[in-house]
Amino acid sequence: MSQIAVLIPAYNEEDRVADTVRAVSRIPGVGEIIVIDDGSKDETAKRAREAGAQVIQLDRNRGKGAALNAGLAATKADIILMLDADLGSSASEASRLLEPILRGEAEMSIAVLKTPAGHRGGFGCVMKLAKWAVRKYGGANVRAALSGQRAVHRTVLEDIGGFAEGFGVETALTIDALRKGYRLVEIELPLTHRYTGRDWQGFVHRFRQFLDILKVAWQRRRKEF
Repeated sequence: MSQIAVLIPAYNEEDRVADTVRAVSRIPGVGEIIVIDDGSKDETAKRAREAGAQVIQLDRNRGKGAALNAGLAATKADIILMLDADLGSSASEASRLLEPILRGEAEMSIAVLKTPAGHRGGFGCVMKLAKWAVRKYGGANVRAALSGQRAVHRTVLEDIGGFAEGFGVETALTIDALRKGYRLVEIELPLTHRYTGRDWQGFVHRFRQFLDILKVAWQRRRKEF
């Protein structure tokens, strides 16, 4: 039977990480829940530990890719379920991401989240860039190129050298897996989390994400597999 580990990178998520961990603990077959506290300034690590997760604390904020690599190094599980820390109770729905991997139908599954009615989040340019990069350098049309909610077989991660650094981690993972010939499926799920808004902080986050995805695209342009 395949071993399953859940990796939850978290930065200042004390208000929701415990609910996320408890929801994940209800997913059948999960053997490890690892929260990687990415240099939080609040009680994220404490809340996650109290909820029953194994916690890795990074000495400073190093970014999502580095956090995921730290979690990957701490487990030998065959299947990795990547989830954001702010999913709360909806995280239990991620069990469906595991099904095609366990059945041998795909090596990676990606959650497609529906945007709530009336929601006005980012400006769409980041998503368009990610989709373009995946289509251009991965050869496939992917609806949720930026989704951080994924299940992936460990062999994929080992083959591509782990997670990319920065905010382009999901785009890089998608392109690299496709270029290696791995099978990918997308699944619509009723997962809910905080959306990046249109305030100054949200603009800065989107700009950094845009630049990191550009970097991913440029690196894959030059890289031969």
